[in-house]
Amino acid sequence: MQATGNDFIVMDDRSGSLEGTNLTSLSIEMCDRHFGVGADGLIIVSPSNKADLRMRIFNPDGSEPEMCGNGIRCFAKYVYDTSKEKKDVISVETLAGIMVPAIIVKNGEAVGSEVDMGEPKLKASEIPMTKIQNPNKEVIDHSLEVDGKTYRITAVSMGNPHCVVFVDDLKKIDLADLGPKIENHPQFPKRTNVEFVQVLSDKEISFKVWERGAGETLACGTGACAAVVASVLNKKTSRRVLVHLPGGELDVEWLSQDNHLALRGPAEKVFEGKYIVR
Repeated sequence: MQATGNDFIVMDDRSGSLEGTNLTSLSIEMCDRHFGVGADGLIIVSPSNKADLRMRIFNPDGSEPEMCGNGIRCFAKYVYDTSKEKKDVISVETLAGIMVPAIIVKNGEAVGSEVDMGEPKLKASEIPMTKIQNPNKEVIDHSLEVDGKTYRITAVSMGNPHCVVFVDDLKKIDLADLGPKIENHPQFPKRTNVEFVQVLSDKEISFKVWERGAGETLACGTGACAAVVASVLNKKTSRRVLVHLPGGELDVEWLSQDNHLALRGPAEKVFEGKYIVR
């Protein structure tokens, strides 16, 4: 499945057939674009004692992130398409808490979803970040030195860590060089996702993303949310923004009434098949 170019292998484990499987090794194997299926991540659909279902996601390097905004939209469409009971809203257990996607249906078909992504976390200790004088302070327009050059960053956690850097021209950013250096910067003990954001107007931004454990991808849902939060905190945009990504567009709104973020966007099934575990 894919959502704005972020592609995922979705495996249904509601029957418990994957019990005892090393999912870290399986994700490394399956996500390989030359020797496996090829994907930005492996998503497991499984039962939950806390919500309707549980979503686990594994990166191509085998690491397990807390959440994935594009992944949960694929998850929601898959569940809608494969369930006898067509629920327009489901609750999903993730490592970042309970998420509640609402299915967008057109002509009887699920074409995407709107996901309540919860509240952003902004304190340095919540990202987490180290070497910050006050761990309870928000990291807004903070100096980060990389290879002797200083970048101004804003850090946001959407259940997973994000480092947002505003730039004047995305074309001048060497993502393959700078992305991993910030991802693995010692100030981020759990590593971080990295977004380079160019503000187009009060209601539009464009960005490139380097995802923790995945590298450069065409889109990142939690990254889009983090970018909008950072844009608002730095007084660069309004609270509802159209986010342009290499893989498409996402509609993100930071709601003032409850401080939650709403993520709206498409998701679609690309193909299905059987995989032989080596």
